[in-house]
Amino acid sequence: MLNNEQVEIFESILFQAFGENKKVASFEVLTGGCINNAVHVATRQKESYFIKYNQDTSLDLFEAEAKGLHLLQHTGAISIPEVLGVGEAQGYKYLLLEFLPDAYPKPDFWQNLGTSLAHLHAHTQTYFGLDHNNYIGSLRQSNEFLEDGITFFIEKRLKVQAGLAYYNQLLSQKHLEQFDKFYTKLPHLLPKEKPALLHGDLWNGNVIVDKQGQPALIDPAVHYGLRESEIAFTQLFGGFDDEFLDMYHEAFPLEEGIQQRYAIYNLYPLLVHLNLFGSGYLKRIEQTLKRFL
Repeated sequence: MLNNEQVEIFESILFQAFGENKKVASFEVLTGGCINNAVHVATRQKESYFIKYNQDTSLDLFEAEAKGLHLLQHTGAISIPEVLGVGEAQGYKYLLLEFLPDAYPKPDFWQNLGTSLAHLHAHTQTYFGLDHNNYIGSLRQSNEFLEDGITFFIEKRLKVQAGLAYYNQLLSQKHLEQFDKFYTKLPHLLPKEKPALLHGDLWNGNVIVDKQGQPALIDPAVHYGLRESEIAFTQLFGGFDDEFLDMYHEAFPLEEGIQQRYAIYNLYPLLVHLNLFGSGYLKRIEQTLKRFL
């Protein structure tokens, strides 16, 4: 039996987005996210939609995600679900997207992802950052424009998250002092490159299969940054086939020694996870700092 209260919420969202009544025939609660509620809604008109919603979050979070999806979609580099609406209904903020049903990945799925990501990263602009701020998970992400990519990575990524972790008593004063020493080494450790358009939160859970059995991306934290940082993030939690890296390198070669730089870039997602989920990520952060100091 359908939950009438939830059905009313979903039908209100659909009416607000389309200006017509769409009756919910069924819905399925989806797992994988840790911040917002997510459902697949099927209507009596035989239509399917994906709805992400939350009573407590800021509408700005969903608006920023919608902007990021639009930006990625407009490149034509990779499949992105269509944004159908964003707003507030029945006291819930929401993001309404095209629903991509489960499909079996084609044999060239990972090769296609590598090539498509290389094409995405080929999109560039003058400055690092973006014309608006957004979020990574539920944490605000500053995208103030800077000319230098390494400075952007330090000032707008590492320092912000390390400072938040210190404020939340997840890092000590000693940790901050280690980070300060670490920052001085980065200009000598990281290559300088043009700003690249990044998905920004590219772990395995944010890669899905589209209707054609090819990769599609969701839940972005879009900005123009150092493309090596995105490649490093794909390796942090595993789940990406070796063919993905092979095809990326073929389409848009990286400088030698990228594997040794993974740990540097992955300090950012590890700090994000430290702030979101707690001290279980501290040891890996400490190991990286020790390695490079």
